Amino acid sequence: MKRLIVASGNQGKLKEIRQILSPLDFDVIPQSEYGVPDAEEPHATFLENALEKARHASRLTGMAALSDDSGICVAALNGEPGIHSARYAGEPRSDEKNNLKLLDALRNSEDRRAHYYCVIVCLRHAMDPEPLIAEGKWQGEILKAPRGEGGFGYDPLFFDPVLGKTAAELDHAIKNRVSHRAHALADLLKKLGSL
Repeated sequence: MKRLIVASGNQGKLKEIRQILSPLDFDVIPQSEYGVPDAEEPHATFLENALEKARHASRLTGMAALSDDSGICVAALNGEPGIHSARYAGEPRSDEKNNLKLLDALRNSEDRRAHYYCVIVCLRHAMDPEPLIAEGKWQGEILKAPRGEGGFGYDPLFFDPVLGKTAAELDHAIKNRVSHRAHALADLLKKLGSL
């Protein structure tokens, strides 16, 4: 079994990554098991931050590393919260506070269009000059009140008009087929499988 460090401690992300990469027989290990602290995310784009996190985890463990950077981009807010999605309402991080801040920011807006975006970077080693890069988007809109008990982050507010449900109302199996991370991981799965 191939070992792959994931530069994240987010249990929701880890579960999704493990499920989707299971066909390739990877042992997906969170960086915390090796005592790797979170990397700084000083950049202005999802891609640069994902590369920073993957290089950091690979450098400190000497292993292949995978990192994602993802967030929700709201049309009426010029793409915000974007790269700041996890810390939108400040520290300490709180999904509830982030959701309340988003609702407040959109209180006078009729334009509720939004999409989740994910970029995943996979490095064979810390100085890998050819990182594997995969992307995914999930189109939807922001509701005026949360719905559903599942998921994490902005899932209770993110409504998929095709499915007629919020991300927090979806069964895990369905979410793992339609989400931004699912699309990015499916793209990565193809690229890893061809190596």
